[in-house]
Amino acid sequence: MQGWQQLSQDAATGHLAPIKDRRFAAPAWASSPAHLMMAHLYLLSANAMGKMVEASDVTPDVKDRLQFSVMQWVDALSPANFFATNPDAQAALVDSGGESLVAGLKNLLSDVQRGRITQTDETKFQVGENVATTQGAVVFQNRFFQLIQYAPSTATVFQRPILLVPPCINKFYILDLQPENSFVRHAVEQGFTVFLVSWRNPLEQDKDGIDRATWDDYLEEGVLKAIDVTREISGQKQINALGFCVGGTVLATALAVAAARGEQPVAALTMLTSMVDFKDTGALGVFVDEQHAKLREQQIGQGGLMSARELGATFSFLRPNELVWNYVVSNYLKGETPAAFDLLFWNGDSTNLPGPFFTWYFRNTYLENKLRLPNKLTCCGERIDLRKLNMPTYIYASREDHIVPWRSAFASMSLFSGDNRFVLGASGHIAGVINPPAKKKRNYWVASDKASHTDPAKWEAQAAEVPGSWWPDWYEWLAAHSGKKIKTAKSLGNTQHKVIEAAPGSYVKVRAV
Repeated sequence: MQGWQQLSQDAATGHLAPIKDRRFAAPAWASSPAHLMMAHLYLLSANAMGKMVEASDVTPDVKDRLQFSVMQWVDALSPANFFATNPDAQAALVDSGGESLVAGLKNLLSDVQRGRITQTDETKFQVGENVATTQGAVVFQNRFFQLIQYAPSTATVFQRPILLVPPCINKFYILDLQPENSFVRHAVEQGFTVFLVSWRNPLEQDKDGIDRATWDDYLEEGVLKAIDVTREISGQKQINALGFCVGGTVLATALAVAAARGEQPVAALTMLTSMVDFKDTGALGVFVDEQHAKLREQQIGQGGLMSARELGATFSFLRPNELVWNYVVSNYLKGETPAAFDLLFWNGDSTNLPGPFFTWYFRNTYLENKLRLPNKLTCCGERIDLRKLNMPTYIYASREDHIVPWRSAFASMSLFSGDNRFVLGASGHIAGVINPPAKKKRNYWVASDKASHTDPAKWEAQAAEVPGSWWPDWYEWLAAHSGKKIKTAKSLGNTQHKVIEAAPGSYVKVRAV
């Protein structure tokens, strides 16, 4: 009530303060006292709703869900989201002579057909032409993945290759966007021989049973097969491997299966923004409960697909103002064409998941957190124990990651029994990872080998900040585990695994919608 009274007094005297919130930052809001007052009252009410949730006498889990639900409704009801209450959209209509309204309706109808909100000008990108362009070839494929071997760009390469395992809920080319920000290209330029798993995108019309694929299938016919082929082509008994996000979870599980069989095919492991301990699941925790798990198991547990459309919407509504309502206003109310941005093009090119794979993953990691428990889970017929992963491991997390909280990634330090190095980067889940050195952006934190491996707060207190990208730190670490330099091979693949097609291959070009 005091806030309302103060706003009324300010409005009466013509001293309403400008609003810093970017939803109301356009000059049209400041030049219209009525609309500016509306925006102030909206923000006051939103703040009051947030305080009511904080004051509620409920369990932490319930409070998290209340906060998420209130955020969804409050963000959706912003006066900026409606033409009748958005003076900036109204000004665009007048200034364009009505053309902005026509363009906005066209954008809306186009997105209705797509089944998702367009976040970038997708006409500016083509997979294999201006994204995912690093030279290489597909040297193996089965119904789960294509294996890409990238062509070397140096006269000599490190003896031991590295296999990249990206998440199967997204396309791999987040690691190979454009030349200047391609993680793959930069690694190749450092003299590493790079192999990469390009996961298949299952479709409803597929008739080979991919919709019934299980977690074990992705381990046995996916990661473990990719490791074997990489070893065969390189002629190395051991290779290095990197897992990104869910790819790291799958990779660690597969290596635990190999360890249970008495095998150690990977000499050094890298985990990028990955979890194997799901105690704190961050923003996604609001979706995790027994009722949801059972519903999914009934729907798709025996077959069917978890759709890319639903997965994409879930991740977008974790940050609705940035990834939903921002585009509703610009695309539909103002009729603007979103700017071309490679990362957002990739974000809109998501994939379906086999139902049995998804439901196993959801229950055993997010809901019951069994993966971290020794011998609790059986995968591919083996009792798995992550403590048997005793190879040197580089664990990277991003400080502002809302999908994989950095302390959850840090938990791997006490689960893997080898010589572990933890690096904390700035920014979020994607921007923190894709941070090429040439741009000299952001920073990262490292600590000495004697820093705490069990307490993230103590590690953070002991860590030192380093300006720029973490990539050079990783290059130096990986080089120490990659063997000697050898002369570059003249061709890709070998007599057993011949080139099938040029990179990026055909699997990555299959769109879910």
